Amino acid sequence: MEQELRYERKFYVTDLHLSELMRSVHLNSAIFSEIYHQRQINNIYFDSLGFDSYYDNVDGATYRIKARIRWYGNTFDIAQQPTLEFKIKKGLMGYKRNFKLQDFEINSSLTKSILQEKMLNAVKEDDLRLYILNLHPVLLNVYTRKYFISFDKLVRLTVDSNLHYYPISSIGSGFLSSINDDKGIVVELKYDLETEERVNQLSAEFPFLMTKNSKYLQGLTRVLGMSI
Repeated sequence: MEQELRYERKFYVTDLHLSELMRSVHLNSAIFSEIYHQRQINNIYFDSLGFDSYYDNVDGATYRIKARIRWYGNTFDIAQQPTLEFKIKKGLMGYKRNFKLQDFEINSSLTKSILQEKMLNAVKEDDLRLYILNLHPVLLNVYTRKYFISFDKLVRLTVDSNLHYYPISSIGSGFLSSINDDKGIVVELKYDLETEERVNQLSAEFPFLMTKNSKYLQGLTRVLGMSI
């Protein structure tokens, strides 16, 4: 399933406590209100052996694609209702293609071949199937997300905290010890092009600046020592 193109604006905040950041969200003139329940998000990221997705992001390639499996709730348990996502960026705009996967168990016996089989069973397009065959699991990340929407329903905002990164062993797909980002908080705005001027105004009210940020890049920087 393909989602509509949308704009994204990200902020990586390290100098505010979560309570201080949330106060700035609640005081914003967009009048953000919380939607959904706070929940834990888990992602397994995939890349080629040459880390093409990583370097396309670092280099700012106009067209970028990133593959991940996402599920909600407990990390090391049964991944219930997992979704394979291809996150595609075209310049500043982005969209996702989502495919539902069968449940699977997250443990030390989980391997690349098991994950690939589940992905291939869910995807029928030849080009995506070929892309999947060149992918390897490289990173697991986990964080807590809060969801908000502006009073006019035009801008969505998420706040991600308690970020944890697990390198995935190159031998099989065992998950190694986690590395935590205790100070980092990621704020993201999602909106349509017609709303950009309004987003410029409300972004200026935040006590932090927009940054180029990717949890995938941040994770590989921490667990593999790769540079951004």
